Amino acid sequence: MMDKGMKRPREDQDEASVLNVKQVSDEDFRLWGVDETVSYLQRAGLGEWERIFREQEISGLGLPYLTEVHLEDMGISSLGSRLRVLHCLQKLWQISNESMKVFNDPIHGHIEIHPLLVQIIDTAQFQRLRHIKQLGGTYLVFPGASHNRFEHSIGVGYLAGCLVQALNARQPELLISKQDILCVQIAGLCHDLGHGPFSHMYDGMFIPKIRPGEKWKHEMASVQMFDHLVMVNGLQEVMVQHGMTLPDDLIFIKEQIAGPLDTSILDTTWPYKGRSKEKSFLYEIVANKRNGIDVDKWDYFARDCYHLGIQNNFDYQRFLKFARVCEVRGKKHICTRDKEVGNLYDMFHTRNCLHRRAYQHKVGSIIETMITEAFVKADPYIQIQGSSGRMFTISSAIDDMEAYTKLTDHIFEQILYSSTPELSDARAILQNILCRRLYKCVGQTTPETHVDVSQEKLLDWAKEVAGSKPSNIDENLMAEDFVVIHMDYGMKEKNPINNFHFYCKNDPTKAIKIRKNQVSKLLPERFAEQLIRVFCKKTDDKSLKTARKCFVQWCMDKNFTKPQDGDVIAPELTPLKKDWHTHERDDEDSEMDEDPKISDETPKKAGLNVKVKLFQA
Repeated sequence: MMDKGMKRPREDQDEASVLNVKQVSDEDFRLWGVDETVSYLQRAGLGEWERIFREQEISGLGLPYLTEVHLEDMGISSLGSRLRVLHCLQKLWQISNESMKVFNDPIHGHIEIHPLLVQIIDTAQFQRLRHIKQLGGTYLVFPGASHNRFEHSIGVGYLAGCLVQALNARQPELLISKQDILCVQIAGLCHDLGHGPFSHMYDGMFIPKIRPGEKWKHEMASVQMFDHLVMVNGLQEVMVQHGMTLPDDLIFIKEQIAGPLDTSILDTTWPYKGRSKEKSFLYEIVANKRNGIDVDKWDYFARDCYHLGIQNNFDYQRFLKFARVCEVRGKKHICTRDKEVGNLYDMFHTRNCLHRRAYQHKVGSIIETMITEAFVKADPYIQIQGSSGRMFTISSAIDDMEAYTKLTDHIFEQILYSSTPELSDARAILQNILCRRLYKCVGQTTPETHVDVSQEKLLDWAKEVAGSKPSNIDENLMAEDFVVIHMDYGMKEKNPINNFHFYCKNDPTKAIKIRKNQVSKLLPERFAEQLIRVFCKKTDDKSLKTARKCFVQWCMDKNFTKPQDGDVIAPELTPLKKDWHTHERDDEDSEMDEDPKISDETPKKAGLNVKVKLFQA
């Protein structure tokens, strides 16, 4: 409902004028004095009660606490009048006066969605997410991982509303407005609009390979797609009708998705324009740039674990019960109780399990690599019509949102079932995937220190692996026979919990930090990992034997960690690198070294000494 004091934009107004509609804002009603409160009653047609509100000195801060009993005591004797006043006042903080739509979600149960969010969901740009797999090629490994970006996005929009409304209920002094709540929900709903075919495969593998040097991420496309969605569906006026202030709220939504939009802002202490520093905590709900603890992860942890058949050890509902905002060095941040620190470590443990068991699955990673190769070969021959009738390829569709709207996982079937000769190479790769004729993994390793990896470096590594042929090998393999995959997740060497604050029961207003050594000695030393995998396109036994030995030799040359099966596939090579065996000997001998009386020469006596020692203890 629009306030009576607000003029509805004319239908013939152009887009620019709609975007700059200014309304009588009730956003910060809790800052009102008596005059502003009375003015609101007058605009709502309830001016006859002005005298009573002035006599009782009712300000905006007290409006949410007024009840029917209070109004009766104030002298409003008619039940109908009291209900009219309460209904009018509730419009100030209720997020919607319309009925909410109920979705039955397998993860969160029956959830209520605001009517404006439903209108966003019912657009072609959002419905596109039904056809993009949440886990990309992982579905070809885990039969249950068939869920899509569509349901994940709805889940994130719902959880974003849960968190911001929990903070509002617990701390009304934060002055969270219904516009804030709506914007946070929309940001959660639209944060993944920019994902391409097979999700992270598109922006993490395909675009870097075919457009090297292109600094493009799906968050950038999400912002562009959101603008496109709002414009082509005429949602500006609808947003204004729901109490949003344009263009400020649109800027706020996009900043939550992708961070600061204007990188030229010199004020590094507060680079955002959508909301002031007083509401800095709102930027930590959908995509938390400080520590990664946000509702996006909460949903995909729960949803991915459910569909993958993996146990989820993190309970976001418990976090909601303890979340509150504290001030830290002039900014307000979302904190939780000190006793919940272990649960947050469990959250990152769940993330590690998902990466290790699913996201970085060897077969899944090579399937996505093969799909990427097929897309690269098919790219010049796939035509997608965009705006003004222009045609775009799989890689150039990111430059036009109308074309990008038509780009989903269906491109896989489009290539697979094509009959044009130009797509024969790409078609053959996809057919090999379906028939499980995959490249073979010859080994996995990790660098000792963090390595910056580019597409050029991966190609150089493939050449190096091919050139790392041991002297006792006759067969020659070429660089094009190898595929090197690099996977990186986490916050490099940083512990994300170090960027999170807690509060104690005795003083919930004071934010504190809890270091890892204050929690447990058993927590991980590192919170990031780089994996380097090498695959061989030739799958005959002789070629694979050669490729594995080349890989082990390459790991020795690069000073990477020893492959897990290194002693089996290249027993003649691994002893040549001393530090690969020093640690093993130390671990095996550590128990013997603890007691100076125990020596290798007297194993029986040593065993007896150990038993006696344990018995005496």
